[in-house]
Amino acid sequence: MPLDAGLAIFALLLALYGGVGFLLGRWSITMPMVFVVIGAVLGGYGLRLVPITPDAEAVKRLTEATLAILLFADASTLNFYTLRHDAGLPARLLGIGLPLTLALGALIAFVLFPSQGWSFALLVAAILAPTDAALGLPIFTNPKVPVRIRRALNVESGLNDGIATPFVTLFLALAIAEEGASQRGWLVNAVEELTIAVLVGIVVGFVGGRLLAYAHRRGWTQGAPLQFAVLALAFGAYLGSVALGGNGFVAAFVGGMAFGVGARGQLAEATEYSESTGTLLSVLVWSIFGAVFVVPAALHDVDPRAILYALLSLTVVRMLPVWVALAGRRLRPDTRLLMGWFGPRGLASVVFGLLAVDALGLARPETHLLATVVTWTILLSVIAHGLSAQPLAAWYARRLAATGGEMPELEDVPEIGTRRGALPGIAAHP
Repeated sequence: MPLDAGLAIFALLLALYGGVGFLLGRWSITMPMVFVVIGAVLGGYGLRLVPITPDAEAVKRLTEATLAILLFADASTLNFYTLRHDAGLPARLLGIGLPLTLALGALIAFVLFPSQGWSFALLVAAILAPTDAALGLPIFTNPKVPVRIRRALNVESGLNDGIATPFVTLFLALAIAEEGASQRGWLVNAVEELTIAVLVGIVVGFVGGRLLAYAHRRGWTQGAPLQFAVLALAFGAYLGSVALGGNGFVAAFVGGMAFGVGARGQLAEATEYSESTGTLLSVLVWSIFGAVFVVPAALHDVDPRAILYALLSLTVVRMLPVWVALAGRRLRPDTRLLMGWFGPRGLASVVFGLLAVDALGLARPETHLLATVVTWTILLSVIAHGLSAQPLAAWYARRLAATGGEMPELEDVPEIGTRRGALPGIAAHP
């Protein structure tokens, strides 16, 4: 009965948010902020109306499905023909900035937590490497911010969670092997998982994209049935890979890219339902994060080192690699600082953290520490990036307008759609 009551209250709060979300967005109160608080209040450390735990099977399945859908949707909606215009900025952010972020994040984690070893440091860095556009959408949706800057950050956030997934897989396998006092075979097993995932993703995504595009051209399908088919392909890539012993997230990400290539960009609108479904499910994931991790980290497991790492992760670990990655592109210093700051940690890090906690075991002190570090980083990101996105976007736009003249930032490039913005109130519209 308490669970039914808790779910009913949650549903009503979701409906209420749907009614005022746009208004809250104007005040820089984002969807993740709201549902992290709701989860903390209704969860096992609050009113105990929704007593969930991180090792519950339902929690695991929900979080995995959410990330799989969003990985597929993000990858499938990228138009590589459009991106060939000025591909340099996102390529630098992903090819230079992301590896440097992983390396610097691992180094700082090892310095702060030397007793945990390199596997712990590498795993923490990989979990916290992906960025999430949903936490800073005013930057992506403000037309006064140059298209070139918005789309570079947009492409980065759409791809870096998929690119980070293999690293999370490898470093989690290493951490599990070290905990088991045997490191034999961990790398081979991890590579096998990734290989299976890539093959499954290519087959399901490319073949599925080709067949659906053909059916659409012949007039056999359109509208809702076509949208359901695309969502089914996302699940098919994920579940098929898991069934064969592969990594489902990598399969979903690769499957999304293969789908876009196979469909030749003809079914972009059909992926919107998958994105909307994933965004709606992300509401539940943020609530789970609030219910399971936030209260213990904030009240019971206050570790100054974890908070220090979180602050460094959101600043130095992100901003320095971006500054280096953008060197030589003649961008303004305030542009490079802005792009470095808007690397919020969001949904992918929540899911990776939940999976790592489940795989390593709740009882281990190392797992407890990892959960604390990840929680503080994500929590501070939700607050800091959510509150700063709108005012910083306006400040940056004013600076550009006051400077005037020709700037590399103002180079004319094609606009691309912003992903993960389907729910009202995630972004504050200018």
